Formats: sequence, C-alpha cells, structure tokens
Amino acid sequence: MSIPNLDALQVIADPSRRQILQLLTKETYNINALAENFDMSRPAVSKHIKILEKAGFISIQEIGRERQCSLNQKGFDEVKALISHFDQFWENNLSKLDVILNKKKD
Repeated sequence: MSIPNLDALQVIADPSRRQILQLLTKETYNINALAENFDMSRPAVSKHIKILEKAGFISIQEIGRERQCSLNQKGFDEVKALISHFDQFWENNLSKLDVILNKKKD
C-alpha cells in the first residue's frame, strides 16, 4: 500500500489518528489492542497506524509476533515548529499594538 506524503497537520487532522495518539500517551499498545478501541476494522486501524508511523508520530517495535506502538517525538516537532512560528507572529503584532496604544495615551 502506498501512503502519500502528508504534512503533520494533515496527519493529525483525522479524529481517529488523534485518538490513537491520545491512547499512546498512557501506554504502548499492540495493533490489536489499539483496534479494540475503535468501531472500525483492524485493517482500517492499521492504515491509520501506518500513516502515523510514516509521519514520525509513532514508532513500531516488533516484539516476538506482536508489533508494539509507542509515541515518537519526530512528528510532533513539525507541529511544534509551526505553532511556534505563529506564536511569534502574534507576539510581535501584539507588541506593536501595545506600542501604538501607549503612544495614543501620551
């Protein structure tokens, strides 16, 4: 199966993938255990997991016959960088607005 290149925001835009990430904040899960938390087929959950893995949000480690999923920082770094960029944008604009408002007070 070919998975298109997606940016981090496209990956986490899907509610099921966000729920998988939230579940993995509590503990590692094998794919079957993750699938039990969803009202969809195991292959559908596996597709979401493959997308999350390709985007760097999760790591999969094979332990015996099981594939254990855990969170990975890489995917979150792209989201964090984007949010930081816009945080800086708003901080700069609010600072400029503060300067303008203080000038009007004088």
